[in-house]
Amino acid sequence: MLEELRISSLGVIDSSTLELGPGLTVITGETGAGKTMVVTALGMLLGNRADSGAVRSGAKHARVEGVIEASGLPDLLASVEEAGGDHEDGRVVLARNVAAEGRSRAWVGGAAVPVSVLAGVAEPLVAVHGQSDQHRLLRPQAQREALDRFGGPEVARLLATYADGHDRLVELEDRLHQVVTSAQERAQEADRLRFGLSEIEAVAPEPGEDHSLAAEEARLGFADTLRSAAELARQALNSEQGDPDALATASAARAALDDVREHDNQAAELADRLAELTYLLSDVAADVASYAAGLESDPSRLAAVSERRAALTALTRKYGATIDEVLAWGEDAAARLTDLDSTDEQIEALEVQRKELRRELAAAASRLSEARRAAAARLESVVTEELTHLAMPHATVVVRVGQQEIEEPERLTAHALEVGGRWVRAGSHGTDEVELLLAANTGADARPLHKGASGGELSRVMLAVEVALAGTSPVPIFVFDEVDAGVGGKAAIEIGRRLARLARDAQVLVVTHLPQVAAYGDRHVVVHKSSDGSVTTSGLVTLDASERERELSRMLAGLEESSSALAHARELLDTAAPERACLHEAGRTG
Repeated sequence: MLEELRISSLGVIDSSTLELGPGLTVITGETGAGKTMVVTALGMLLGNRADSGAVRSGAKHARVEGVIEASGLPDLLASVEEAGGDHEDGRVVLARNVAAEGRSRAWVGGAAVPVSVLAGVAEPLVAVHGQSDQHRLLRPQAQREALDRFGGPEVARLLATYADGHDRLVELEDRLHQVVTSAQERAQEADRLRFGLSEIEAVAPEPGEDHSLAAEEARLGFADTLRSAAELARQALNSEQGDPDALATASAARAALDDVREHDNQAAELADRLAELTYLLSDVAADVASYAAGLESDPSRLAAVSERRAALTALTRKYGATIDEVLAWGEDAAARLTDLDSTDEQIEALEVQRKELRRELAAAASRLSEARRAAAARLESVVTEELTHLAMPHATVVVRVGQQEIEEPERLTAHALEVGGRWVRAGSHGTDEVELLLAANTGADARPLHKGASGGELSRVMLAVEVALAGTSPVPIFVFDEVDAGVGGKAAIEIGRRLARLARDAQVLVVTHLPQVAAYGDRHVVVHKSSDGSVTTSGLVTLDASERERELSRMLAGLEESSSALAHARELLDTAAPERACLHEAGRTG
Protein backbone atom coordinates (compact mmCIF):
# COMPACT_ATOMS: atom_id res chain seq x y z
CA MET A 1 0.00 0.00 0.00
CA LEU A 2 1.14 3.53 -0.79
CA GLU A 3 1.09 5.35 2.56
CA GLU A 4 2.48 8.69 1.53
CA LEU A 5 3.29 10.61 -1.65
CA ARG A 6 5.56 13.65 -1.45
CA ILE A 7 5.76 15.97 -4.42
CA SER A 8 7.97 19.02 -4.84
CA SER A 9 8.48 21.40 -7.75
CA LEU A 10 6.42 19.31 -10.15
CA GLY A 11 4.27 21.34 -12.52
CA VAL A 12 2.08 23.72 -10.54
CA ILE A 13 2.74 21.84 -7.28
CA ASP A 14 5.41 23.61 -5.25
CA SER A 15 5.57 21.24 -2.30
CA SER A 16 2.87 18.92 -1.03
CA THR A 17 2.46 15.69 0.89
CA LEU A 18 -0.43 13.31 0.30
CA GLU A 19 -1.17 10.87 3.10
CA LEU A 20 -3.03 7.82 1.88
CA GLY A 21 -4.68 4.74 3.27
CA PRO A 22 -6.55 1.63 2.17
CA GLY A 23 -9.67 1.76 0.04
CA LEU A 24 -10.64 4.39 -2.51
CA THR A 25 -9.00 7.81 -2.57
CA VAL A 26 -10.56 10.37 -4.93
CA ILE A 27 -8.66 13.41 -6.14
CA THR A 28 -10.59 16.41 -7.41
CA GLY A 29 -9.96 20.06 -8.17
CA GLU A 30 -10.69 22.80 -10.61
CA THR A 31 -9.58 22.49 -14.21
CA GLY A 32 -5.88 23.34 -14.46
CA ALA A 33 -5.31 22.91 -10.73
CA GLY A 34 -2.86 20.08 -11.32
CA LYS A 35 -4.84 16.93 -10.55
CA THR A 36 -3.00 14.91 -13.17
CA MET A 37 0.31 15.89 -11.56
CA VAL A 38 -0.46 13.19 -8.99
CA VAL A 39 -0.62 10.64 -11.78
CA THR A 40 2.52 12.15 -13.32
CA ALA A 41 4.28 11.82 -9.97
CA LEU A 42 3.32 8.17 -9.72
CA GLY A 43 4.54 7.65 -13.27
CA MET A 44 7.92 9.05 -12.24
CA LEU A 45 8.10 6.51 -9.41
CA LEU A 46 7.28 3.78 -11.92
CA GLY A 47 10.32 4.75 -13.96
CA ASN A 48 8.45 6.43 -16.79
CA ARG A 49 10.43 8.66 -19.09
CA ALA A 50 11.25 11.93 -17.36
CA ASP A 51 9.98 15.18 -18.84
CA SER A 52 12.13 18.10 -17.79
CA GLY A 53 9.29 20.36 -18.91
CA ALA A 54 7.31 19.15 -15.87
CA VAL A 55 9.85 20.75 -13.52
CA ARG A 56 8.31 23.81 -11.88
CA SER A 57 9.43 27.09 -13.36
CA GLY A 58 12.40 28.46 -11.44
CA ALA A 59 13.19 25.16 -9.69
CA LYS A 60 16.40 23.20 -10.22
CA HIS A 61 14.66 19.86 -10.13
CA ALA A 62 11.39 18.10 -9.38
CA ARG A 63 11.31 15.35 -6.76
CA VAL A 64 8.80 12.63 -5.97
CA GLU A 65 8.96 10.28 -3.01
CA GLY A 66 6.65 7.40 -2.20
CA VAL A 67 6.46 5.52 1.09
CA ILE A 68 5.31 1.94 0.52
CA GLU A 69 4.00 -0.23 3.34
CA ALA A 70 5.39 -3.56 2.11
CA SER A 71 5.17 -5.91 5.09
CA GLY A 72 2.78 -8.10 3.08
CA LEU A 73 4.81 -7.87 -0.13
CA PRO A 74 7.80 -10.22 0.26
CA ASP A 75 8.71 -10.01 -3.43
CA LEU A 76 9.01 -6.23 -3.18
CA LEU A 77 11.22 -6.44 -0.09
CA ALA A 78 13.43 -8.98 -1.86
CA SER A 79 13.72 -6.66 -4.90
CA VAL A 80 14.67 -3.75 -2.64
CA GLU A 81 17.39 -5.77 -0.93
CA GLU A 82 18.67 -6.99 -4.29
CA ALA A 83 18.93 -3.36 -5.41
CA GLY A 84 21.04 -2.58 -2.33
CA GLY A 85 18.28 -0.70 -0.50
CA ASP A 86 16.93 -1.01 3.03
CA HIS A 87 13.49 -1.04 4.60
CA GLU A 88 12.40 -0.09 8.08
CA ASP A 89 9.45 -1.76 9.79
CA GLY A 90 8.38 -3.10 6.40
CA ARG A 91 8.31 0.39 4.84
CA VAL A 92 10.24 1.25 1.69
CA VAL A 93 10.96 4.72 0.30
CA LEU A 94 11.13 5.10 -3.48
CA ALA A 95 12.35 8.41 -4.90
CA ARG A 96 12.97 10.09 -8.25
CA ASN A 97 14.60 13.41 -9.17
CA VAL A 98 14.28 15.08 -12.56
CA ALA A 99 16.56 18.06 -13.16
CA ALA A 100 15.46 21.06 -15.18
CA GLU A 101 18.17 20.27 -17.72
CA GLY A 102 16.84 16.75 -18.15
CA ARG A 103 19.03 14.54 -15.97
CA SER A 104 17.23 11.97 -13.86
CA ARG A 105 18.20 10.10 -10.69
CA ALA A 106 16.45 7.36 -8.74
CA TRP A 107 16.62 5.76 -5.29
CA VAL A 108 15.25 2.52 -3.88
CA GLY A 109 15.28 2.15 -0.11
CA GLY A 110 17.91 4.88 0.14
CA ALA A 111 20.23 3.31 -2.43
CA ALA A 112 20.96 5.21 -5.64
CA VAL A 113 20.01 3.03 -8.59
CA PRO A 114 19.50 3.33 -12.35
CA VAL A 115 15.97 4.36 -13.33
CA SER A 116 15.49 0.93 -14.91
CA VAL A 117 16.01 -0.69 -11.49
CA LEU A 118 13.46 1.65 -9.91
CA ALA A 119 11.04 0.70 -12.67
CA GLY A 120 11.66 -3.00 -12.07
CA VAL A 121 10.95 -2.63 -8.35
CA ALA A 122 7.92 -0.32 -8.60
CA GLU A 123 6.18 -1.42 -11.80
CA PRO A 124 4.59 -4.59 -10.29
CA LEU A 125 3.06 -2.44 -7.52
CA VAL A 126 0.90 -0.07 -9.52
CA ALA A 127 -1.47 -0.37 -12.45
CA VAL A 128 -2.13 3.04 -14.01
CA HIS A 129 -5.17 3.48 -16.23
CA GLY A 130 -5.29 6.85 -17.89
CA GLN A 131 -6.17 8.29 -21.26
CA SER A 132 -2.54 8.64 -22.32
CA ASP A 133 -0.83 5.91 -20.29
CA GLN A 134 0.56 2.58 -21.27
CA HIS A 135 -1.82 0.16 -19.63
CA ARG A 136 -0.63 -2.98 -17.93
CA LEU A 137 -3.50 -5.03 -19.36
CA LEU A 138 -2.67 -4.03 -22.92
CA ARG A 139 0.35 -6.37 -22.85
CA PRO A 140 -0.41 -9.83 -24.26
CA GLN A 141 1.36 -11.57 -21.38
CA ALA A 142 -0.66 -9.60 -18.83
CA GLN A 143 -3.90 -10.46 -20.65
CA ARG A 144 -3.06 -14.16 -20.60
CA GLU A 145 -2.12 -14.04 -16.92
CA ALA A 146 -5.33 -12.14 -16.12
CA LEU A 147 -7.43 -14.79 -17.88
CA ASP A 148 -5.61 -17.55 -16.01
CA ARG A 149 -6.31 -15.85 -12.67
CA PHE A 150 -9.96 -15.43 -13.63
CA GLY A 151 -10.07 -19.12 -14.56
CA GLY A 152 -9.40 -20.01 -10.92
CA PRO A 153 -7.98 -23.22 -9.40
CA GLU A 154 -8.85 -25.45 -12.38
CA VAL A 155 -6.83 -23.37 -14.86
CA ALA A 156 -4.03 -23.03 -12.30
CA ARG A 157 -3.89 -26.81 -11.88
CA LEU A 158 -3.83 -27.47 -15.63
CA LEU A 159 -1.20 -24.77 -16.15
CA ALA A 160 1.02 -26.28 -13.43
CA THR A 161 0.72 -29.74 -15.02
CA TYR A 162 1.57 -28.37 -18.46
CA ALA A 163 4.49 -26.25 -17.15
CA ASP A 164 6.02 -29.29 -15.43
CA GLY A 165 5.80 -31.29 -18.65
CA HIS A 166 7.24 -28.43 -20.67
CA ASP A 167 10.22 -28.17 -18.31
CA ARG A 168 10.87 -31.89 -18.77
CA LEU A 169 10.63 -31.54 -22.55
CA VAL A 170 13.10 -28.64 -22.58
CA GLU A 171 15.54 -30.70 -20.51
CA LEU A 172 15.10 -33.70 -22.82
CA GLU A 173 15.60 -31.54 -25.92
CA ASP A 174 18.82 -30.18 -24.44
CA ARG A 175 20.12 -33.69 -23.75
CA LEU A 176 19.22 -34.85 -27.25
CA HIS A 177 20.85 -31.80 -28.80
CA GLN A 178 24.04 -32.40 -26.85
CA VAL A 179 24.21 -36.06 -27.88
CA VAL A 180 23.54 -35.32 -31.55
CA THR A 181 25.84 -32.32 -31.88
CA SER A 182 28.66 -34.08 -30.03
CA ALA A 183 28.44 -37.29 -32.08
CA GLN A 184 31.66 -36.48 -34.00
CA GLU A 185 33.50 -35.57 -30.82
CA ARG A 186 32.22 -38.73 -29.17
CA ALA A 187 33.42 -40.82 -32.12
CA GLN A 188 36.88 -39.25 -31.89
CA GLU A 189 36.98 -39.86 -28.16
CA ALA A 190 35.95 -43.49 -28.71
CA ASP A 191 38.81 -43.98 -31.19
CA ARG A 192 41.31 -42.60 -28.68
CA LEU A 193 40.00 -44.90 -25.96
CA ARG A 194 40.10 -47.96 -28.24
CA PHE A 195 43.71 -47.21 -29.16
CA GLY A 196 44.68 -46.87 -25.52
CA LEU A 197 42.91 -50.06 -24.53
CA SER A 198 44.58 -51.93 -27.41
CA GLU A 199 48.01 -50.76 -26.23
CA ILE A 200 47.30 -51.91 -22.69
CA GLU A 201 45.86 -55.21 -23.90
CA ALA A 202 48.96 -55.84 -26.05
CA VAL A 203 51.28 -55.43 -23.04
CA ALA A 204 48.87 -57.16 -20.61
CA PRO A 205 50.48 -55.78 -17.42
CA GLU A 206 49.89 -57.35 -14.02
CA PRO A 207 49.12 -55.35 -10.87
CA GLY A 208 52.38 -54.16 -9.23
CA GLU A 209 54.46 -55.65 -12.02
CA ASP A 210 56.44 -52.44 -12.57
CA HIS A 211 57.74 -52.49 -8.98
CA SER A 212 58.66 -56.20 -8.98
CA LEU A 213 60.49 -55.94 -12.31
CA ALA A 214 62.41 -52.89 -11.16
CA ALA A 215 63.69 -54.87 -8.20
CA GLU A 216 64.57 -57.89 -10.35
CA GLU A 217 66.42 -55.75 -12.90
CA ALA A 218 68.49 -54.15 -10.19
CA ARG A 219 69.42 -57.56 -8.77
CA LEU A 220 70.36 -59.03 -12.16
CA GLY A 221 72.35 -55.98 -13.17
CA PHE A 222 74.55 -56.14 -10.03
CA ALA A 223 74.79 -59.95 -9.60
CA ASP A 224 78.65 -60.07 -9.54
CA THR A 225 78.90 -57.20 -7.12
CA LEU A 226 76.29 -58.73 -4.87
CA ARG A 227 77.98 -62.14 -5.00
CA SER A 228 81.38 -60.64 -3.99
CA ALA A 229 79.80 -58.76 -1.11
CA ALA A 230 77.98 -61.88 0.08
CA GLU A 231 81.20 -63.97 -0.04
CA LEU A 232 83.06 -61.37 2.01
CA ALA A 233 80.24 -61.36 4.52
CA ARG A 234 80.27 -65.17 4.75
CA GLN A 235 84.06 -65.22 5.29
CA ALA A 236 83.72 -62.63 8.04
CA LEU A 237 81.05 -64.70 9.74
CA ASN A 238 82.52 -68.18 9.28
CA SER A 239 85.88 -68.57 7.53
CA GLU A 240 86.64 -71.87 5.87
CA GLN A 241 90.44 -71.08 5.77
CA GLY A 242 90.78 -70.83 9.51
CA ASP A 243 91.00 -67.02 9.50
CA PRO A 244 89.53 -65.13 12.48
CA ASP A 245 85.82 -64.79 12.04
CA ALA A 246 82.81 -63.61 14.03
CA LEU A 247 81.55 -67.08 14.86
CA ALA A 248 84.92 -68.22 16.26
CA THR A 249 85.32 -65.04 18.27
CA ALA A 250 81.82 -65.31 19.75
CA SER A 251 82.41 -68.98 20.59
CA ALA A 252 85.68 -68.14 22.38
CA ALA A 253 83.93 -65.45 24.44
CA ARG A 254 81.18 -67.84 25.36
CA ALA A 255 83.70 -70.55 26.47
CA ALA A 256 85.55 -68.05 28.64
CA LEU A 257 82.42 -67.10 30.54
CA ASP A 258 81.18 -70.69 30.73
CA ASP A 259 84.32 -71.55 32.73
CA VAL A 260 83.39 -69.09 35.50
CA ARG A 261 79.59 -69.22 35.44
CA GLU A 262 79.35 -71.14 38.71
CA HIS A 263 81.06 -68.24 40.49
CA ASP A 264 78.67 -65.44 39.35
CA ASN A 265 75.10 -65.47 38.05
CA GLN A 266 75.74 -62.37 35.89
CA ALA A 267 78.61 -64.13 34.16
CA ALA A 268 76.27 -67.08 33.54
CA GLU A 269 73.65 -64.81 31.99
CA LEU A 270 76.23 -63.27 29.68
CA ALA A 271 77.43 -66.72 28.66
CA ASP A 272 73.86 -67.72 27.77
CA ARG A 273 73.43 -64.59 25.67
CA LEU A 274 76.67 -65.35 23.82
CA ALA A 275 75.36 -68.85 23.19
CA GLU A 276 72.27 -67.35 21.52
CA LEU A 277 74.55 -65.07 19.49
CA THR A 278 76.63 -68.00 18.21
CA TYR A 279 73.48 -69.80 17.12
CA LEU A 280 72.28 -66.63 15.30
CA LEU A 281 75.67 -66.07 13.66
CA SER A 282 75.69 -69.65 12.49
CA ASP A 283 72.22 -69.25 10.93
CA VAL A 284 73.11 -65.91 9.28
CA ALA A 285 76.35 -67.38 7.92
CA ALA A 286 74.40 -70.25 6.36
CA ASP A 287 71.83 -67.82 4.85
CA VAL A 288 74.57 -65.59 3.42
CA ALA A 289 76.27 -68.63 1.90
CA SER A 290 72.96 -69.72 0.35
CA TYR A 291 72.34 -66.18 -0.97
CA ALA A 292 75.80 -66.03 -2.53
CA ALA A 293 75.35 -69.44 -4.13
CA GLY A 294 72.03 -68.34 -5.66
CA LEU A 295 73.43 -65.21 -7.26
CA GLU A 296 74.16 -66.06 -10.85
CA SER A 297 74.54 -63.77 -13.87
CA ASP A 298 71.74 -64.26 -16.46
CA PRO A 299 72.19 -61.80 -19.35
CA SER A 300 69.20 -63.15 -21.27
CA ARG A 301 66.88 -62.76 -18.28
CA LEU A 302 68.24 -59.27 -17.66
CA ALA A 303 67.52 -58.32 -21.27
CA ALA A 304 63.99 -59.71 -21.05
CA VAL A 305 63.29 -57.80 -17.84
CA SER A 306 64.65 -54.56 -19.29
CA GLU A 307 62.55 -54.99 -22.41
CA ARG A 308 59.44 -55.69 -20.34
CA ARG A 309 60.08 -52.65 -18.18
CA ALA A 310 60.41 -50.48 -21.30
CA ALA A 311 56.98 -51.63 -22.47
CA LEU A 312 55.46 -50.88 -19.07
CA THR A 313 57.13 -47.45 -19.01
CA ALA A 314 55.53 -46.63 -22.37
CA LEU A 315 52.14 -47.24 -20.75
CA THR A 316 52.85 -45.22 -17.60
CA ARG A 317 53.90 -42.23 -19.71
CA LYS A 318 50.41 -42.11 -21.25
CA TYR A 319 47.87 -43.60 -18.90
CA GLY A 320 49.12 -43.30 -15.30
CA ALA A 321 52.12 -42.89 -13.03
CA THR A 322 52.11 -46.57 -12.08
CA ILE A 323 50.87 -49.79 -13.63
CA ASP A 324 48.08 -49.91 -11.06
CA GLU A 325 46.93 -46.47 -12.30
CA VAL A 326 47.21 -47.67 -15.90
CA LEU A 327 44.94 -50.61 -15.13
CA ALA A 328 42.45 -48.26 -13.38
CA TRP A 329 42.45 -46.00 -16.47
CA GLY A 330 41.72 -49.04 -18.60
CA GLU A 331 38.69 -49.94 -16.50
CA ASP A 332 37.32 -46.39 -16.74
CA ALA A 333 38.02 -46.21 -20.45
CA ALA A 334 36.19 -49.47 -21.08
CA ALA A 335 33.12 -48.18 -19.22
CA ARG A 336 33.24 -44.86 -21.07
CA LEU A 337 33.66 -46.63 -24.40
CA THR A 338 30.55 -48.66 -23.73
CA ASP A 339 28.66 -45.40 -23.22
CA LEU A 340 30.17 -43.80 -26.34
CA ASP A 341 29.46 -46.81 -28.49
CA SER A 342 25.79 -46.57 -27.53
CA THR A 343 25.33 -43.06 -29.03
CA ASP A 344 22.94 -44.25 -31.72
CA GLU A 345 20.94 -46.20 -29.18
CA GLN A 346 20.86 -43.16 -26.89
CA ILE A 347 19.61 -40.91 -29.69
CA GLU A 348 16.94 -43.42 -30.60
CA ALA A 349 15.84 -43.80 -26.98
CA LEU A 350 15.74 -40.03 -26.44
CA GLU A 351 13.71 -39.54 -29.61
CA VAL A 352 11.20 -42.13 -28.39
CA GLN A 353 10.98 -40.32 -25.04
CA ARG A 354 10.56 -37.00 -26.83
CA LYS A 355 7.75 -38.33 -28.99
CA GLU A 356 5.89 -39.67 -25.95
CA LEU A 357 6.47 -36.53 -23.92
CA ARG A 358 5.29 -34.34 -26.82
CA ARG A 359 2.13 -36.42 -27.04
CA GLU A 360 1.46 -36.02 -23.32
CA LEU A 361 2.27 -32.31 -23.44
CA ALA A 362 0.01 -31.72 -26.44
CA ALA A 363 -2.83 -33.36 -24.54
CA ALA A 364 -2.10 -31.17 -21.51
CA ALA A 365 -2.00 -28.08 -23.76
CA SER A 366 -5.37 -29.01 -25.26
CA ARG A 367 -6.95 -29.38 -21.81
CA LEU A 368 -5.46 -26.04 -20.75
CA SER A 369 -6.72 -24.32 -23.92
CA GLU A 370 -10.20 -25.73 -23.41
CA ALA A 371 -10.27 -24.45 -19.82
CA ARG A 372 -9.01 -21.06 -20.96
CA ARG A 373 -11.69 -20.79 -23.63
CA ALA A 374 -14.35 -21.60 -21.05
CA ALA A 375 -12.91 -18.95 -18.70
CA ALA A 376 -12.70 -16.50 -21.63
CA ALA A 377 -16.42 -16.93 -22.32
CA ARG A 378 -17.23 -16.20 -18.67
CA LEU A 379 -14.89 -13.20 -18.60
CA GLU A 380 -16.42 -11.81 -21.80
CA SER A 381 -19.87 -12.01 -20.26
CA VAL A 382 -18.85 -10.40 -16.96
CA VAL A 383 -16.90 -7.53 -18.54
CA THR A 384 -19.55 -6.84 -21.18
CA GLU A 385 -22.20 -6.74 -18.46
CA GLU A 386 -20.05 -4.30 -16.49
CA LEU A 387 -19.72 -2.06 -19.53
CA THR A 388 -23.51 -1.76 -19.83
CA HIS A 389 -23.42 0.01 -16.45
CA LEU A 390 -20.51 2.22 -17.50
CA ALA A 391 -22.28 4.12 -20.30
CA MET A 392 -21.14 1.62 -22.95
CA PRO A 393 -24.40 -0.39 -23.42
CA HIS A 394 -23.60 -1.45 -26.99
CA ALA A 395 -19.98 -2.46 -26.37
CA THR A 396 -18.88 -6.08 -26.41
CA VAL A 397 -15.60 -7.44 -25.10
CA VAL A 398 -14.16 -10.53 -26.77
CA VAL A 399 -11.43 -12.58 -25.12
CA ARG A 400 -9.74 -14.41 -27.98
CA VAL A 401 -7.77 -17.55 -27.22
CA GLY A 402 -5.77 -18.73 -30.22
CA GLN A 403 -2.52 -20.35 -31.32
CA GLN A 404 0.22 -19.33 -33.73
CA GLU A 405 1.04 -21.92 -36.37
CA ILE A 406 4.70 -22.38 -37.22
CA GLU A 407 6.72 -23.54 -40.20
CA GLU A 408 8.40 -26.92 -40.66
CA PRO A 409 11.98 -25.94 -39.66
CA GLU A 410 10.83 -24.82 -36.23
CA ARG A 411 8.84 -27.89 -35.33
CA LEU A 412 11.43 -30.17 -33.77
CA THR A 413 12.10 -27.98 -30.75
CA ALA A 414 10.62 -27.56 -27.30
CA HIS A 415 8.89 -24.43 -28.60
CA ALA A 416 6.50 -26.30 -30.87
CA LEU A 417 3.76 -28.86 -30.39
CA GLU A 418 1.39 -30.69 -32.69
CA VAL A 419 -2.07 -30.01 -31.31
CA GLY A 420 -5.19 -31.05 -33.15
CA GLY A 421 -3.23 -31.81 -36.32
CA ARG A 422 -1.55 -28.38 -36.38
CA TRP A 423 1.97 -27.41 -35.37
CA VAL A 424 1.71 -24.39 -33.06
CA ARG A 425 4.11 -22.31 -31.03
CA ALA A 426 4.48 -23.45 -27.42
CA GLY A 427 6.04 -21.97 -24.32
CA SER A 428 6.13 -22.54 -20.60
CA HIS A 429 2.65 -20.96 -20.41
CA GLY A 430 1.04 -23.26 -23.00
CA THR A 431 0.22 -22.86 -26.65
CA ASP A 432 -2.32 -20.06 -26.28
CA GLU A 433 -2.09 -16.41 -27.19
CA VAL A 434 -4.73 -14.39 -25.36
CA GLU A 435 -5.98 -11.04 -26.60
CA LEU A 436 -8.74 -8.76 -25.35
CA LEU A 437 -10.79 -7.21 -28.17
CA LEU A 438 -13.49 -4.56 -28.09
CA ALA A 439 -16.44 -3.95 -30.37
CA ALA A 440 -17.46 -0.49 -29.18
CA ASN A 441 -20.77 -0.48 -31.05
CA THR A 442 -23.34 -2.94 -32.29
CA GLY A 443 -22.24 -4.51 -35.56
CA ALA A 444 -18.67 -3.20 -35.24
CA ASP A 445 -15.77 -5.58 -35.66
CA ALA A 446 -13.95 -6.50 -32.49
CA ARG A 447 -10.51 -4.87 -32.49
CA PRO A 448 -7.56 -4.90 -30.07
CA LEU A 449 -8.24 -2.65 -27.08
CA HIS A 450 -5.68 -0.01 -27.97
CA LYS A 451 -7.20 0.28 -31.48
CA GLY A 452 -10.90 -0.18 -30.81
CA ALA A 453 -11.52 2.37 -28.04
CA SER A 454 -11.03 6.04 -27.30
CA GLY A 455 -9.08 7.08 -24.23
CA GLY A 456 -12.15 7.40 -22.03
CA GLU A 457 -13.68 4.17 -23.33
CA LEU A 458 -10.43 2.33 -22.82
CA SER A 459 -10.23 3.47 -19.21
CA ARG A 460 -13.75 2.21 -18.58
CA VAL A 461 -12.97 -1.11 -20.23
CA MET A 462 -9.92 -1.39 -17.99
CA LEU A 463 -12.08 -0.60 -14.98
CA ALA A 464 -14.59 -3.26 -16.00
CA VAL A 465 -11.80 -5.81 -16.45
CA GLU A 466 -10.16 -4.93 -13.15
CA VAL A 467 -13.52 -5.22 -11.35
CA ALA A 468 -14.05 -8.63 -12.97
CA LEU A 469 -10.58 -9.68 -11.79
CA ALA A 470 -10.93 -8.13 -8.33
CA GLY A 471 -9.46 -10.38 -5.69
CA THR A 472 -7.24 -12.23 -8.19
CA SER A 473 -4.88 -9.44 -9.28
CA PRO A 474 -1.37 -9.41 -7.80
CA VAL A 475 -1.25 -5.61 -8.22
CA PRO A 476 -1.90 -3.89 -4.87
CA ILE A 477 -2.39 -0.32 -6.16
CA PHE A 478 -4.64 0.92 -8.98
CA VAL A 479 -4.68 4.45 -10.38
CA PHE A 480 -7.45 5.72 -12.70
CA ASP A 481 -7.02 9.08 -14.37
CA GLU A 482 -10.40 10.53 -15.43
CA VAL A 483 -11.92 7.12 -16.04
CA ASP A 484 -15.28 8.94 -16.07
CA ALA A 485 -14.46 11.15 -19.07
CA GLY A 486 -17.50 11.62 -21.28
CA VAL A 487 -20.08 10.13 -18.89
CA GLY A 488 -22.43 11.46 -16.25
CA GLY A 489 -25.61 10.75 -14.35
CA LYS A 490 -26.35 7.11 -13.56
CA ALA A 491 -23.29 5.85 -15.43
CA ALA A 492 -21.08 8.03 -13.24
CA ILE A 493 -22.67 6.52 -10.12
CA GLU A 494 -21.99 3.05 -11.48
CA ILE A 495 -18.37 3.98 -12.11
CA GLY A 496 -18.05 5.17 -8.51
CA ARG A 497 -19.70 2.02 -7.21
CA ARG A 498 -17.34 -0.22 -9.18
CA LEU A 499 -14.29 1.72 -8.09
CA ALA A 500 -15.43 1.25 -4.50
CA ARG A 501 -15.86 -2.48 -5.06
CA LEU A 502 -12.42 -2.76 -6.59
CA ALA A 503 -11.09 -0.91 -3.53
CA ARG A 504 -12.25 -3.73 -1.27
CA ASP A 505 -9.33 -5.84 -2.52
CA ALA A 506 -6.76 -3.17 -3.41
CA GLN A 507 -5.79 0.43 -2.86
CA VAL A 508 -7.40 2.62 -5.53
CA LEU A 509 -6.64 6.23 -6.46
CA VAL A 510 -8.86 8.00 -8.96
CA VAL A 511 -8.62 11.47 -10.47
CA THR A 512 -12.15 12.57 -11.30
CA HIS A 513 -14.23 15.59 -12.21
CA LEU A 514 -17.56 13.96 -11.40
CA PRO A 515 -19.16 14.33 -7.95
CA GLN A 516 -21.03 11.05 -8.44
CA VAL A 517 -17.68 9.25 -8.53
CA ALA A 518 -16.04 11.35 -5.81
CA ALA A 519 -18.88 10.52 -3.38
CA TYR A 520 -17.72 6.89 -3.27
CA GLY A 521 -14.26 7.73 -2.00
CA ASP A 522 -13.18 6.65 1.46
CA ARG A 523 -10.81 9.61 1.34
CA HIS A 524 -11.26 12.81 -0.61
CA VAL A 525 -8.25 14.89 -1.64
CA VAL A 526 -8.65 18.23 -3.39
CA VAL A 527 -5.99 20.03 -5.40
CA HIS A 528 -6.21 23.70 -4.43
CA LYS A 529 -4.86 26.30 -6.81
CA SER A 530 -3.75 29.75 -5.70
CA SER A 531 -2.04 32.62 -7.47
CA ASP A 532 -0.28 35.77 -6.38
CA GLY A 533 -0.76 37.31 -9.80
CA SER A 534 2.50 36.07 -11.24
CA VAL A 535 2.95 32.49 -9.99
CA THR A 536 0.30 29.77 -9.72
CA THR A 537 0.71 27.19 -6.97
CA SER A 538 -1.25 24.06 -6.18
CA GLY A 539 -1.34 21.94 -3.06
CA LEU A 540 -3.02 18.72 -1.92
CA VAL A 541 -5.51 18.85 0.97
CA THR A 542 -7.43 15.95 2.52
CA LEU A 543 -10.98 17.04 3.27
CA ASP A 544 -13.05 16.43 6.37
CA ALA A 545 -16.80 15.68 6.17
CA SER A 546 -18.02 19.27 5.91
CA GLU A 547 -15.29 20.29 3.50
CA ARG A 548 -16.15 17.30 1.39
CA GLU A 549 -19.78 18.35 1.12
CA ARG A 550 -18.73 21.81 -0.04
CA GLU A 551 -16.32 20.36 -2.64
CA LEU A 552 -19.03 18.08 -4.00
CA SER A 553 -21.43 21.02 -4.18
CA ARG A 554 -18.82 22.99 -6.10
CA MET A 555 -18.45 20.08 -8.52
CA LEU A 556 -22.23 19.86 -8.86
CA ALA A 557 -23.15 23.51 -9.25
CA GLY A 558 -19.96 25.51 -9.24
CA LEU A 559 -21.04 26.89 -5.85
CA GLU A 560 -19.73 25.71 -2.48
CA GLU A 561 -22.45 27.26 -0.31
CA SER A 562 -25.52 26.62 -2.43
CA SER A 563 -28.10 25.01 -0.16
CA SER A 564 -29.57 22.92 -2.98
CA ALA A 565 -26.11 21.83 -4.13
CA LEU A 566 -25.14 20.95 -0.55
CA ALA A 567 -28.32 18.91 -0.20
CA HIS A 568 -27.54 17.11 -3.43
CA ALA A 569 -23.98 16.50 -2.21
CA ARG A 570 -25.30 14.93 1.01
CA GLU A 571 -27.65 12.78 -1.02
CA LEU A 572 -24.74 11.53 -3.14
CA LEU A 573 -22.74 10.73 -0.02
CA ASP A 574 -25.69 8.89 1.49
CA THR A 575 -26.14 6.91 -1.73
CA ALA A 576 -22.48 5.89 -1.70
CA ALA A 577 -22.36 5.18 2.04
CA PRO A 578 -23.27 1.44 1.80
CA GLU A 579 -20.35 0.76 -0.54
CA ARG A 580 -17.97 2.60 1.77
CA ALA A 581 -19.41 0.77 4.75
CA CYS A 582 -18.68 -2.57 3.04
CA LEU A 583 -15.02 -1.65 2.79
CA HIS A 584 -14.84 -0.50 6.40
CA GLU A 585 -16.58 -3.66 7.59
CA ALA A 586 -14.14 -5.75 5.53
CA GLY A 587 -11.27 -3.86 7.12
CA ARG A 588 -12.56 -4.63 10.61
CA THR A 589 -13.05 -8.32 9.90
CA GLY A 590 -9.94 -8.79 7.75
